[in-house]
Order: sequence, then C-alpha cells, then structure tokens
Amino acid sequence: MITVNAAIEIITALSWLLAVVWLVHAITVVKGMATLPDVSSSEEPKSFTTDEDQITVIVPARDEEAAIGATLRSLLASKGVRLQIIAVNDRSTDRTGVRMEDMAAETAANGGRHTLQVLHVDVLPSGWLGKPHAMAMAAKHARSPWLLFTDGDVLFQQQALEIALRAAEAQNADHLVLTPTVIITTAAERAMLATMNALSQWMIRLWKVSDPRAKDYIGVGAFNLIRRDVYEKLGGFEALRMEVLDDLRMGWMIKRAGYRQCVVLGPDLVRLRWLHSALGVVHLAEKNGFAAYRYNVALTLLASIGLATIALLPLIAIVAGGWALVAGLLSYVAVALTFWGNRKVTAAPAWLAILYAPATLVVLYALMRSMTLALVRQGIDWRGTRYSLSEIRRYAGRGW
Repeated sequence: MITVNAAIEIITALSWLLAVVWLVHAITVVKGMATLPDVSSSEEPKSFTTDEDQITVIVPARDEEAAIGATLRSLLASKGVRLQIIAVNDRSTDRTGVRMEDMAAETAANGGRHTLQVLHVDVLPSGWLGKPHAMAMAAKHARSPWLLFTDGDVLFQQQALEIALRAAEAQNADHLVLTPTVIITTAAERAMLATMNALSQWMIRLWKVSDPRAKDYIGVGAFNLIRRDVYEKLGGFEALRMEVLDDLRMGWMIKRAGYRQCVVLGPDLVRLRWLHSALGVVHLAEKNGFAAYRYNVALTLLASIGLATIALLPLIAIVAGGWALVAGLLSYVAVALTFWGNRKVTAAPAWLAILYAPATLVVLYALMRSMTLALVRQGIDWRGTRYSLSEIRRYAGRGW
C-alpha cells in the first residue's frame, strides 16, 4: 500500500515533469506565433486591376436566416478584388433561401463588381453529408482561379479578401488560412477559446504549417482559400463526402499531397460568433469531438485521460504543497505564457489562465459526450439529419 509520503513524492515528480513540458511548449508557442505574418498591420493594399473574378466565394448555409444577410452584405462590400459569390441554401427549414434570393435580386439590380448566385439543395443525395455536398456542388460553378470556402455566419472587413489574396500570392501558397477573430461577450467564453487554442497547439503548430518538412496542417471552416486547380486535382469535396471535419481534412489532404499551405494572422479582418456561451463547445463538439480521433474509441479514451491529467494534476500539486506546489504554479505560469503567445488569435489576457482547469474539463466532457452519443445512437445527429456511424467510419480514412 502506498503511503501518504510516497503518494506526495509521486505527485511531486509527475507535477514537475508536466510543468517542464508545459514550459518548453509555452516558449515554443511564443516564439512560433511571433513568426506568423500579421496582415492586418500591412500597408493599405492597392486594388487588383483585372476585370476577371479573382475569387469564387462559396457560402453554404442551413437555417442561417438570422446571419446570412449580414454575411452576404459584408462580402458584397468587399473592395480591391472581384468576387463570384455562390450561396447554397442547404435544405433550410427557415427563410435562409428567401434571404439569399432577395440579396441576389438586389445585387443584380444594383450592379457592381461582384456577382451573387444562389443554389438550392432540396434533397441530400445518399452517401453525402450536407455541408461537403453543398460545397462540392457550388465549386462546379466556379470560374475563378481561387476558391474561398466559408460559412453562413462570418463577417468580412472590406479589404479582407484582397489582403488575403495578396498574401497568398506573395507567399506562393496553394492554400491560405486567415485566422478568424471570434466575437466574444464574456470572460468565460474567452477563457474557453484560449484554452481550446492552447490545447490544439499540442497537435497542430500553426507556425509549422508552411514548413514542407513538418506534418502540421490546417483547415478552418470560416476561411479556407484554395487554388481551384489544386482543389480539383485532389478530388474536391467529392473525396470528403462523408467527412464531418471537412475543413480540417481538406487541409490535411493539401499538405499530404505536397502543396504549400500558409497561415496568416489578421485580427478583426474576418469575424464570427463561434461560441454562444462558455459551454457552447459542448454542442459544437457533438459531431466534431469523436471525429477528431477518427471514431477510434481507444484513441479518444487516451486523449480523455490526457486532458484529465493536465487539468487536474497542477491543482492536486498545489493542494499537496511543498515542491509540488511550486510545480503546479509553474504549470499555470506556462499556460499563462501560452495564452499571451496566442493573444493575436484569441485576444485573451494571460490572467485568464486561472480558468484553464475548468475550461479543459469542459473540453473533456464535450469529447466524452461526443463519443458516447455517437456509440449509443450508432450515428451522428447534426442539424436535423442522422448520419450512420458505420458509413461515416467507412469513408473517414485513418490517421491525420
């Protein structure tokens, strides 16, 4: 039987190991994030002079009546670049399609640099998830050399697309992600965002995405800018027809195929209301959490144990006192340093690291709930449609 002193020694040793690992990781994050270009601070760009469309913007939306109008208006207000905008009404049960058609009619009547085309999906074909199908259908109508895949609740600053396109061409990128700014209303939401961002960097280092020798990759649903010829060579979203994490998987495909990916920072250039409460991640993870581990129960459980450990061990160490207390506090210093390194993405102050443990436990709960629901239902429910788990697994592919 382990004595109290022996238990404290074990806790102390493990706490120091975790603290050192966290601190090394935090320093790496700070150095790495500082190397990413911030295009929001660049000089005022000059407009492209061509009369041809430079970007086809694809906006799939289902039941986004409240947000779709603002999204399309922000795109139509874009300056310095010509856009072909294709909005897809994916089986909406509200007035999303009506709002799209009204905007298209208004755009056609007023003229201007940009065009807006509306497509409607009434029935989802077998063997497809809704969003990949909507994007694949829209991409077939594209006539621009670049494709931007985004969502129906994203807001674009007037120069955002021109700035992003110039950055992509300057870096000779085949795929560019402009990090979106999440609209936050509470400190708890910001702590949640900062914690998820910090946790994700254990797997994906944004500053390594452009390194062809690194395995790191990225894909963001709010802003995936891809050369059309690259998209077509990879098989487009037809190759991801049953992929829940379609944005991330597309980024994985691009990097795996040897094409050049780039990430740029751009605070406030692209904005969206992603978290609607501190617990909003629980709903968001319902379809995404289990998918992140390719529906593998063992991997998901292993990740869950890891999350529980990094959330609880520093707290246990602080309670244990002595040198364990020092190690626990050092872990929190490292988390705070990580938050500071990511400030241009999350706008989270370092002091929010005090909420790191509960935020991590929320992520843990969301992940376990995602797996449990998928296994119990033998499928994934999303926006009124159930997708068979066996079919999703068959199309998912292995690994990242």
